[in-house]
Amino acid sequence: MRKKNNLKFSNSVLSRNEPSTILDLDRRSKKIFKLIVDDFLRDGKPVGSRKLSIKMGEKLSPASVRNVMYDLQEAGLLMSNHSSAGRIPTDLGLRLFVDGLLQVSSLSNIECSEIKNTINVNSTNVDQMCNEAGKLLSGLLDCAGIVLAPKLDGLLKHIEFVPMSKEKALVILITEDGIIENRIIKTPKGMPSSILVETTNYLNSIIKGRTLRESKEIISKEIKSDTLNIDNLAEKLINQGFACWDDASKKNKLLITGTSKLLEDVNAMEQLEDARVLIEKLENKKNLMGIIDETQEAEGLQIYIGSENSLFGLTGCSTIISPFRNKEKEIIGAIGVIGPMRINYAKIIPVVDYTAKLIGKKFQISNLGETNE
Repeated sequence: MRKKNNLKFSNSVLSRNEPSTILDLDRRSKKIFKLIVDDFLRDGKPVGSRKLSIKMGEKLSPASVRNVMYDLQEAGLLMSNHSSAGRIPTDLGLRLFVDGLLQVSSLSNIECSEIKNTINVNSTNVDQMCNEAGKLLSGLLDCAGIVLAPKLDGLLKHIEFVPMSKEKALVILITEDGIIENRIIKTPKGMPSSILVETTNYLNSIIKGRTLRESKEIISKEIKSDTLNIDNLAEKLINQGFACWDDASKKNKLLITGTSKLLEDVNAMEQLEDARVLIEKLENKKNLMGIIDETQEAEGLQIYIGSENSLFGLTGCSTIISPFRNKEKEIIGAIGVIGPMRINYAKIIPVVDYTAKLIGKKFQISNLGETNE
């Protein structure tokens, strides 16, 4: 009669506050479980008892291995489409593996240099830096990259109107947090360049040390009360200059890159449909805000596996995302990746964590362009 191991797992998802759960597995069960997960993460295929018996490197028959696999399945850590087929880890099993058995890799010098160069080269513009960082993670890690860029809700430092053509100007806005943003606006026809200079000087006398909202209120009152001695062209320029920052000041910008990466690992029609649904959800960026909100309330890197994430659970994917902070240690954005559940956690976790910390350092100085981390 086969003896059943005394495994103690609930049906609920394991949390990071329960590291002792891995101790409920004996040495043999832990080894078999790890071999199954390692194989699954490598090739995505079910693992059979005969293959495991050989890999164990000890006198353990396939029948004995099957007994252990059965116990692991009863505990909710493994599953199989057929009683005689091999096993793959469940969402719960992957969570146990990531929290208790995963050995995280170290970043290579090449990876560190590539991440540093990407962030430093683009560090004079927040949107560009975040977008390029997302593209880099997507390329390095074969996943879709996700970035929540900071919103412009801090104190302002400087604004500049730079002429580009007869009817266009570049508006550059710098905050005291080191965020540098720019927008292209249309300028009134026939407006002399001197108006750009005068408007720049006037706005800088108002905005320094104030938020965008506070600055708009003060200037609006001055215009309405006629205490501001400006002509109609300058007034239009001011209104356009502030209007182009409305979205940036009200909410974080969500950037998605590399969704095509999600199709590269598809080898069956049902997987193709899952990937299609996932890409559709990613492109509807509003769906991601729940994950982002949770990340912004967390202390550090977060991992969501399969059904732990109600949004992407049915498509069988994982999300690894880490927040970054400003010089006041407040969370102002986040960066990470989304991919199939059998992503390379050991490689991805340190890359995402390192990138988030490096971006954070850019906001912990007075000007983004002054550091060479």
